[in-house]
Amino acid sequence: MLRVNPPRLWPQGLVCVVSLLLTPAELHPQCLDFKPPFRPLRELDFCVMYREFGCCDYQKDQELMARYYRITGNFNERGYANCAGFVLELLCQECSPYAAHLFDAEDPSTPLRTIPGLCSDYCSRFWTKCHSILPLLSDDPRIKENRNIQTHLCKLLELDDADYCYPHLLTNPKLTQNLGRVQTGSDGCLQLCLEEVANGLRNPLAMVHANDGTHRFFVAEQVGLVWTYLPDRSKLEKPFLNITKAVLTSSWEGDERGFLGLVFHPKFRYNRKLYVYYSVEVGFDERIRISEFRVSTNDMNMVDHTSERVILEIDEPASNHNGGQLLFGDDGYLYIFTGDGGMAGDPFGKYGNAQNKSALLGKVLRIDVDNNERGPLYRIPPDNPFIHDYEARPEVYAYGVRNMWRCSVDRGDPRNKEGKGRIFCGDVGQNKFEEVDIIEKGQNYGWRAKEGFSCYDKKLCANSSLGDVLPIYAYPHKMGKSVTGGYVYRGCEYPNLNGMYIFGDFMSGLLMSLQEDKAGGRWQYNAVCMGMGLTCAFPGLINNYHHYIISFAEDEAGELYFMSTGVPSATSPSGVVYKVVDPSRRAPPGQCHYDPLPVRVKSRLIQFVPHESLIGLEQPTKNEPEPQPTKSYDWLLELLDNLGGVDPAPTTPAPIRTTTKSPRSSRRKDRRRKVNPATNDASELQNGAVRLVGDEHGRSDRGRVEIYIHGEWGTVCDDLWTTADAEVVCRQLGFQYALKASSNSEFGEGKELRILLDDVQCEGAESNLLACSHAGVGRHNCNHLEDAGVICGNSPPVVEV
Repeated sequence: MLRVNPPRLWPQGLVCVVSLLLTPAELHPQCLDFKPPFRPLRELDFCVMYREFGCCDYQKDQELMARYYRITGNFNERGYANCAGFVLELLCQECSPYAAHLFDAEDPSTPLRTIPGLCSDYCSRFWTKCHSILPLLSDDPRIKENRNIQTHLCKLLELDDADYCYPHLLTNPKLTQNLGRVQTGSDGCLQLCLEEVANGLRNPLAMVHANDGTHRFFVAEQVGLVWTYLPDRSKLEKPFLNITKAVLTSSWEGDERGFLGLVFHPKFRYNRKLYVYYSVEVGFDERIRISEFRVSTNDMNMVDHTSERVILEIDEPASNHNGGQLLFGDDGYLYIFTGDGGMAGDPFGKYGNAQNKSALLGKVLRIDVDNNERGPLYRIPPDNPFIHDYEARPEVYAYGVRNMWRCSVDRGDPRNKEGKGRIFCGDVGQNKFEEVDIIEKGQNYGWRAKEGFSCYDKKLCANSSLGDVLPIYAYPHKMGKSVTGGYVYRGCEYPNLNGMYIFGDFMSGLLMSLQEDKAGGRWQYNAVCMGMGLTCAFPGLINNYHHYIISFAEDEAGELYFMSTGVPSATSPSGVVYKVVDPSRRAPPGQCHYDPLPVRVKSRLIQFVPHESLIGLEQPTKNEPEPQPTKSYDWLLELLDNLGGVDPAPTTPAPIRTTTKSPRSSRRKDRRRKVNPATNDASELQNGAVRLVGDEHGRSDRGRVEIYIHGEWGTVCDDLWTTADAEVVCRQLGFQYALKASSNSEFGEGKELRILLDDVQCEGAESNLLACSHAGVGRHNCNHLEDAGVICGNSPPVVEV
């Protein structure tokens, strides 16, 4: 695996993260669904001011237009002239990149505004001309009560953070510069966020998918265990593969031996084959072994351990520099990345293993494992570069590598497939430089003559071929001492990251990126930092990770992940899998949708419980902006002309379709807190609102169902509680499915509350339980022993008992 030096408390590579604590990010665009804005797939017809970037797709735009016509259909000619423009602007703020701020949706414990937060000067004009139309815009009783008193109404409509009030936010440069682009800190670091995906792992050093349509992912631990995870991130209790008895490793930190690599055959769904790379001890010798396995015919989530066939074994002269990467190239061949054999300076033979083409160590090997049921276990591809060189092993595809740790195949640009098939590798250096290479057939990558761009063995370097391939990037050991190769991002969810190669360093904990400059033929470097302040203040996102970056991965859809641990030992359960998230822009809703094929599960499922949390969320200083005069711009007049109405007096300045950051209240930092049923403020709740309580582990996707009716919370007591009833509750709480309708007080008895509903019978499509058939509010013939509950989810497995 990787060389480990004593850890530092604050690694040099993370200086950018520390500096962000001093200069928190201000920009925080967010939609009403608590996600970043996007560019619509289809241009908007109605809210054209947000057609380039915002929070509405075409369907939402059409819904807002229909509501506009319903409201303005009540106007006479004078009312239309005075108020149609205001109605359009107020409705379209749901499409604003800052919709969550305008409607006070950052904190789910506060009621959603029905009218966006308005700047005082705009509110005054609106009240003077159009306050009589307020009942058409809002059913909020507070607005109804205060609509006839300007000062009261405008006080009610103002925001805690005045920077975000409409329309001044449109001309606030802190909010409009570089909007929708990956944000950078003052030191140039790209600010990204993370989502915790799995935890409690022991040195997780590989995560792969089977490319079989199930969207499962498989995480390998160094000790020789591979675990299956379903798309909803639940983990199967039984391991997919367990070869711990055969794998050679130890508990001491930095042991590079162990289970090191895993890859599925490109035609896995037809042949059920996979390949593994691990360390073994044979007698007194240590070896690396590449084996083929098949998945059991009886359980798609279990390897048939009797099916192992050893494809290749290579003697290891030392216990380090074991390589460990397996991957299939676009050509269908299996690529094997071996280390140089260990110790310092590749001391084996006259020139070292890496420069010796007759040795399999220090190489990129390429073999053909198709159709190997009869005859040889593998064949040599006919176009391997040294197949006719009698002094070389025919398996050799490239040479001169030291210890390539984590390689990947570029999927290519989603639009034109540019870059498809390139193989990127991180090659761990000796004592000065770490490097990133693109692997090409027959090429010499320089080791031990060169380390990065520099000479290591000066005598060899002077005599080496001028055709040695140079790295696309190398960095000195003041930045990090053990590169972990990554991936070129080609996923769908974060368009800004397309084409960016993201990788890291095991020792310093630094995340890094390279972006190809095609014109200059170079790769531009940027450090990657965790967004501080409000940058990562979205539900489920975090901005910190464990220090030792072990490996990177991509899922079946092409989204990017990495694995790290707090203690680099094969026996320490401190490993976590993180998903990389760009908080500045997402793909349009629906664009990245996929339907995983069902997975037949014969093992108990362990639901995922995240452990990490957002850190460093600070209260920014408010800057009260000077009131700005509003200006006329063309989109409003143009749109109203297209709608066939009377030209109203324009009321706002043109929106600026660029961006950056803005300070605002940190009320959102409490979003992740657990609701306390005893103290929950219910004054603004609607009849039929529900909450889940009683889960001893604090999970938000399950619990006893408690319902709010006529000013009080109560339980649902029902011995006939069905999945259709549970579906209504789960959808109301934002989940797609009900995994279980639990009864008989599985999540405890709500004895301190009154039983409010009994004999509930839903069809499954109702908006809440009150819309279903029931015995009547407060009428029941049961007790708290029958309190109902639910377990919700977004991607239920097909469970086979």
